[in-house]
Amino acid sequence: MSSASVAFGVFALAGLLSMSLALIVMGILSRRLGQVTRARPFYRGFYLAAAMVFAGVIFRVIHLINGVAEVADLSQNTTMWVLLTNGMPALGLTLGLVVAWRYWSWLLAERD
Repeated sequence: MSSASVAFGVFALAGLLSMSLALIVMGILSRRLGQVTRARPFYRGFYLAAAMVFAGVIFRVIHLINGVAEVADLSQNTTMWVLLTNGMPALGLTLGLVVAWRYWSWLLAERD
């Protein structure tokens, strides 16, 4: 595995970790907003989304530790591997977007 691919892998991990942390912060803020407005606890979706993104981090770490850099090495489980490393974070971020729209859309609705 080349040093450039390891560096890009570490940057990908840092990006996913920061997105997971942002989803957790949004969950905390939305929980507080929900307590004030007595809204249903949809904020738990942020925690689920953060867990899904973090699962993608775990699978990428496994990918880096195993040193699987060639597509030929993944020829038997390529689809599953792509779903785990890219699909889980994408699904988590989509869930986070839906929950954020549900909780925070009132900010966009306010007009002068």
